[in-house]
Amino acid sequence: MRVKYSWVLALFIAGCQLTQPQQETTNTDSIDDTNHPQVAEKKIDATDLSSEKVIEEPVVTPQSQQDVWRRIGMQLELPIPDNKRVNYYRNWYLKHPGHLAIVSKRAEPFLYLITEKIEQKGLPLELALLPIVESSFDAFAYSHGSAAGLWQFVPATGKMYGLKQNYWYDGRRDVAAATDAALAYLENLSKRFDGDWGHAIAAYNSGGGRVSSAIRKNRKAGKPIDFFSLELPKETSGYVPKLLALADIVANQDKYGLHIPAIANQPKVELVDPQEQLDLAIAASYAGISVKALQSLNPAYNKWSTAPEGPHQLLLPVYAVERFNQQVLANQGQGIKTIRYRVQSGDTISTLAVKYNTSSKVIRAANSLTNNEIRIGQYLLIPTSAKDDDAYVLSAANRLAKKQSIARGQYKLEHRVTSGESLWTIARRHKVSTASLAKWNGMGPRDTLRVGQKLVIWKKPTDGAIIRTVFYRVRNGDTISGIASKFRVKSHDIVKWNDLSRSKYLQPGQKLKLYVDITKVSV
Repeated sequence: MRVKYSWVLALFIAGCQLTQPQQETTNTDSIDDTNHPQVAEKKIDATDLSSEKVIEEPVVTPQSQQDVWRRIGMQLELPIPDNKRVNYYRNWYLKHPGHLAIVSKRAEPFLYLITEKIEQKGLPLELALLPIVESSFDAFAYSHGSAAGLWQFVPATGKMYGLKQNYWYDGRRDVAAATDAALAYLENLSKRFDGDWGHAIAAYNSGGGRVSSAIRKNRKAGKPIDFFSLELPKETSGYVPKLLALADIVANQDKYGLHIPAIANQPKVELVDPQEQLDLAIAASYAGISVKALQSLNPAYNKWSTAPEGPHQLLLPVYAVERFNQQVLANQGQGIKTIRYRVQSGDTISTLAVKYNTSSKVIRAANSLTNNEIRIGQYLLIPTSAKDDDAYVLSAANRLAKKQSIARGQYKLEHRVTSGESLWTIARRHKVSTASLAKWNGMGPRDTLRVGQKLVIWKKPTDGAIIRTVFYRVRNGDTISGIASKFRVKSHDIVKWNDLSRSKYLQPGQKLKLYVDITKVSV
């Protein structure tokens, strides 16, 4: 507008000069808009006006940010109250920047995907921070309440929102599927509580019924019903403040002098569906990545392959998708290795399933069997893993073995679950807490056991005892009671330590593991 105005003014002055006497003057105070600093040196002809271009500054949007954390931070909208619980958690995160650095590293493959899904549904971007509160962005997380995955679904709620859970696959740890389920659940909770996200997020933690009950109680007493006025369990009372504190920090990193390691604002992973069961080792080779890298992106698969009857979908690094799809197309039907096995005396479908790390259902399906009946000499096709178990380092079995190997006491017992036993009865028998027993074995205290399941039990010695592990080779004439007497231990302990039956005879040469107090006996 300045240019247009100056052009008109200059034209007017020029016209006046034609009707007035010419004056030879060098008066620097006279108005000459052609020399005004706001006007371009080149005069603009009237014919140029229609083609005049306005240079606009680039619009800064959340989506144009280079860092996903900044993208989220620009869209956070829930009010941050001056509340002691919010202040407490804000101070905690600010004093522990290493925690958010670890979280950012874990979130790197998934945060863009989650942010996109939230934006597409038009939900508050604060929800992208919930996996920090729920699981510290650990896709393999399993809590004391039997909740699993980034979004910590308990089994029943997971099934309610379509997340399958079986021998092969646990949808609660499927990042893409569980994110869809979590957002659907949160959206439903928001509608239930008339758009009050404080109530909805609290209900995600403790259940809609509990929050509704607290609201009714306050209404009846004439009290406010906002989240901070409700009487809720201790965990829930801290849950929403923790999220709000995180939101405040993410939105104001510079203000608080905290740097959350950046995550590139671009897709890291892409969902593919090969439409067939794939051995994870074969799938990894198709994609050109390691088995561990594939499993870290797809923690839902418990075993060595995708689920036989689906889902077969996989999250892959974006750069690996084209190669993967080409390899799947070129090798259709070859994603699972099978062996031809001749049935021997004593074989059953279930024992073969255990031996080859598969399920009875898969063996029956591969051989068109309607039941578990097999005969000696019969040939079976058994789907099996392409590599040894150790290659599938993040399988459920390998993760459990790693957890059970972490020393929690001076010596470790192994217990095989028998019919009728529970975590509580086993814990009481061994004089340990149910919570500890569950933790040692990667379980929740309310989880059920299966017959034959192996549990580890960590024990501490009595006062003054010095426990050492001794491996004893059985000799001719040895008995359990005799060995117990020699090493001053209890017979039933030898049975438990070695998973023996009291009626079972010892065999010469057999090796027994004993935990011996060397202050009582010379070893």
